[in-house]
Amino acid sequence: MHLNDQLMDYVRPFFDVFVFILSSASILILIIGVVHALIQFGRSQLSKKNWGNPNYDNTIIKNKLGSYILLSLEVLIAADIIESVINPTLADIFKLAALVVIRTVISYFLAKEIKDFEIIQK
Repeated sequence: MHLNDQLMDYVRPFFDVFVFILSSASILILIIGVVHALIQFGRSQLSKKNWGNPNYDNTIIKNKLGSYILLSLEVLIAADIIESVINPTLADIFKLAALVVIRTVISYFLAKEIKDFEIIQK
């Protein structure tokens, strides 16, 4: 057994725990974002002053939720990069590539919506 293999066997449990923590943090970020969006949506719907323009409030809520989703995906991608380095399998690499594509598409459309919303506000 090579020294590199021995070292990997020693540090692999640490990285497995770290990947689990990052994956859990990603889920937690997503849950916080959804709960926050639902609370804001409920407040918006209950507020009589906002009944005139629900699209404005919903766009703000959707953009904030999108930023939580993107942050969650970034943390998940970091976890998957570490996992792919520690346990490089073809399935992990495809999963990572899919996550990066999803994150890129969401980021593009979210940035476009934010830009369009800023133009409408002016």
